[in-house]
Amino acid sequence: MTRTFGRIGCLSFGGPAAQIALMHKELVETKNWLSEEDFLRALSFCMLLPGPEAMQLATYAGWRLRGIAGGLLAGLLFVGPGAVVIAALVWLYTLFGALPLVQAGFLGIKAAVIVIVVQALARIGRKALKDRTGQAVAIAGFLAVFLLNLPFPLVVALAAGLGLLLRPEMTTPEAETVVHVGRGHWRNVALWAALWLVPLAGLTWIGAEFLATLGWFFAKLAVVTFGGAYAVLAYVTQTVVSDQGWITTGQMIDALGLAETTPGPLVLVTQFVAMLAGHGQGGVGLAVAAGVVALWATFAPCFLWIFAAAPYLEHLTRLPRLQGALSAITAAVAGMMLNLSLWFTLHLLFRELAPTSFGVNLPVWSSLDTHALVLVGLAPLVHRLCGGKLVLLLIVMATVGVLTGAFR
Repeated sequence: MTRTFGRIGCLSFGGPAAQIALMHKELVETKNWLSEEDFLRALSFCMLLPGPEAMQLATYAGWRLRGIAGGLLAGLLFVGPGAVVIAALVWLYTLFGALPLVQAGFLGIKAAVIVIVVQALARIGRKALKDRTGQAVAIAGFLAVFLLNLPFPLVVALAAGLGLLLRPEMTTPEAETVVHVGRGHWRNVALWAALWLVPLAGLTWIGAEFLATLGWFFAKLAVVTFGGAYAVLAYVTQTVVSDQGWITTGQMIDALGLAETTPGPLVLVTQFVAMLAGHGQGGVGLAVAAGVVALWATFAPCFLWIFAAAPYLEHLTRLPRLQGALSAITAAVAGMMLNLSLWFTLHLLFRELAPTSFGVNLPVWSSLDTHALVLVGLAPLVHRLCGGKLVLLLIVMATVGVLTGAFR
């Protein structure tokens, strides 16, 4: 298991789809540890949970094979390699990120990120906007953030409530499932809940204001982010850039671009953001502490969800009300991702945005960055030439950014 899940953790580039395909190959086809039916049911189950579904799928597979110890091993090996790489990238970014040629390279990465986010939006849109109800919820989600600037958790809660009310009728009776769990199961659930939350409460108690605020934010993030890693981005960007001002818009886009180049779940972008914010608040020591807090607050609940809900897998995947709520949340996330795509693009192309009388920031056309405009125009073509390989796209666009920046 250590060799297998360690290999998965080191090779899991390319986002959730590629990571799930790699796990299918290793766990179903090569090792035959899970049947095709078990794997697909587990995948559906993990998509019902908040947080990174690929990491939770690995954790569930480990739990299925060797209980809690196996789940802990598989989950940590899936996240660990990427976390180490992210820490190294933050260190390099703080040392060399201000150099002109490095900034030109990051401009190319930012242009690639726009393509990546739009592509993810298209995937979620095809999945979530199949009927008028989904389309209406997506439009409402976009307007709630774009015009009203409502907080992400509130939009998710409203969408979930609407989905519960508008759930589709079942055409066949729901299959009965009987779940047997002992007292030891609930003791383990209580233990993992305490392991997750007590350290955060300790930070609050000792007066570590920045780390406590950071930790509780990422803990809340772990509860409300359904819809994959790009749903996390919408909430993180709204909070750390607009509300707290810990990092800039450009740094947020850089964080996403660099997180795309690492193995492991894309939600490791939270570690990058936390370390960058910590470095800005108090140097290297606080950056390391912030990274540890972000990892703990983000991933400890993933183990909690799996260990608490895994015995109920078959029952949960058959609940129509839950399915209706998740469909509505996914549609709302699509709308919020549209806002994120627009927000990223405007901040990349224009150096200045001015507030309007109706509360929306619009670009100042005289501040248009023509270099960024050229790179954004090139990015879709490069993406096609790279065959959709995201890491290759980021490398090529960084190179193009440096070359074009050198001749400005």
